[in-house]
Amino acid sequence: MEDKKTRKKRKLGSYPFASVVFSITVALLVLGLFGWLLLHSSRLGTRIQENIEVQVYLNKNISKADIAKIRTSIASKPYILVKENSQITLITKEEAAKQFVEATGEDFKDFLGDNPLRDLFAVKIKGDYQALDSLNKIKAEIEGIRGVFEVEFEESLIESINENLTKIGFILLGIAIFALLVVIILINNTIKLALFSQRFLIRSMQLVGATSSFIQRPFLFRSMMYGFFAGVLACSIIYGFTMYMNTVIEGLAEIQDVNGFFILFSLILLMGIIVGYFSSLRAIRKYLKMSLDELY
Repeated sequence: MEDKKTRKKRKLGSYPFASVVFSITVALLVLGLFGWLLLHSSRLGTRIQENIEVQVYLNKNISKADIAKIRTSIASKPYILVKENSQITLITKEEAAKQFVEATGEDFKDFLGDNPLRDLFAVKIKGDYQALDSLNKIKAEIEGIRGVFEVEFEESLIESINENLTKIGFILLGIAIFALLVVIILINNTIKLALFSQRFLIRSMQLVGATSSFIQRPFLFRSMMYGFFAGVLACSIIYGFTMYMNTVIEGLAEIQDVNGFFILFSLILLMGIIVGYFSSLRAIRKYLKMSLDELY
């Protein structure tokens, strides 16, 4: 007798765990992989921008002490990118002349008799300051430093990169919205189909006097748990995929952001829980309002 009651309790508000979790996992995985792509494309775009160099030309016959002061002054600016592999690089006029000869095969010293080039700093700017207006302000500020002759950057190249990154951003945003809608629909239909087999149980509970909140509670809890389990599985698969891709694509790990992955995984978990909850709530309320004939 006790075994029979136990079986009835297990049936209360339950529906196929494996199939529901699998379906929700697939839906969340699609969204998560797109989020993974979005994270990497964003970081890659920033890395491309930060690899563009601004040339700071110095006055001729400037002393080494003045060059050191200028370097310190430039490095103190908030927009200067200073990383382990992206320091402010000094290119002397002798080095510039050597690079010119190697690139063209001609030595201008033979007919000029002198080296007209200047010492310069190759400076990299943070991605947040890559708009042309910001770069022009930076140019004016650096040119105001004593000992700096001129500041140059490839305006057409930067403008082209910014335009292309903006276009890509809008395209990815549109796809993200579409993917989000698809995931919501898939999870909603999965929960709805799973609850379809429980519609008569819901009606039986309603007929014996159970309140709507009492009937809904076990279904909502299980839907949230299924969404959470599916989110954990999706995050685990994405993490494993990321570790594998890091071994296949050289340098991929360098553009990855731990905080970005934390936000992505948090959103996946929340999406599974929230969509699971509201999809289940919507389906249960629908069955509670149906007549017996409509349930058939």
